[in-house]
Amino acid sequence: MFTRTVVLALSCGALAFGCGTERQQNSAEENQEIIDNLVQAGFPLDDIQVFDGRVFTGLDAEVSLEASREMLTSDLGPQEQYRTTNIVGTNVTNICINGAAFTTTKFSTALNNAIANYNALPLRWHMTRTSSQNAAGCSATIRARRAQGVTGGSSGFPSGGLPFNTINIGTGLDSNTFPTSTVEHVITHELGHTIMFRHSDFFNRSISCGGAPTNEGAAGIGAILIPGTPSGATVGGSVMNSCFRTVETGNFTASDVTALNVIY
Repeated sequence: MFTRTVVLALSCGALAFGCGTERQQNSAEENQEIIDNLVQAGFPLDDIQVFDGRVFTGLDAEVSLEASREMLTSDLGPQEQYRTTNIVGTNVTNICINGAAFTTTKFSTALNNAIANYNALPLRWHMTRTSSQNAAGCSATIRARRAQGVTGGSSGFPSGGLPFNTINIGTGLDSNTFPTSTVEHVITHELGHTIMFRHSDFFNRSISCGGAPTNEGAAGIGAILIPGTPSGATVGGSVMNSCFRTVETGNFTASDVTALNVIY
């Protein structure tokens, strides 16, 4: 799913292969930094190998520590977990999710599990599932809708101190290809956007989506570093990665929990 053709210019420079010079083996610490840098730069982890104490991509291109660091000095920007400029205001204490449209067992269970992901954390607001748009006791209401013919989801970002009011979850996820945990992941992801989250790999969507590196940019809604989150992004490293796999657990990762606890 995450395949990409990588074309490298081989020379006797920082990226070198077969140049006829002997190099000492890197330390384990240096190799780990090289691997981390390559992943941040968008190289799939399964394309990176260590042979004889040296790090290679594509089986034949050795990458030095200096070269891996240079890959991170591009225009892609800092590589951390980010939020939008707007967040949910302190007057919001109960975010209701209108799940009336989620009538199938898979979608209904996935929605309940996604809501439970947030309620398991000591956040300053709670999420409650409802079956109407104007239920009593709601500080704000998000309508959960089914998007016909779509695999995946969409939503929006907070404004005026309120979460975005709609999540759209594709009916394509009804397919047996996608277990309930994957649908839970997509719902949790879209709810994440409604409360503040940018994609954790917004600076390089190829990390989770494959293909050429793409930077979403600030997009008019900000891309603010969340303190305490780990540098870079990895496949499966956050529920807020741009793209998802069929094997997602549906649960928050440690960095997701850190980000939510810092802001809320």
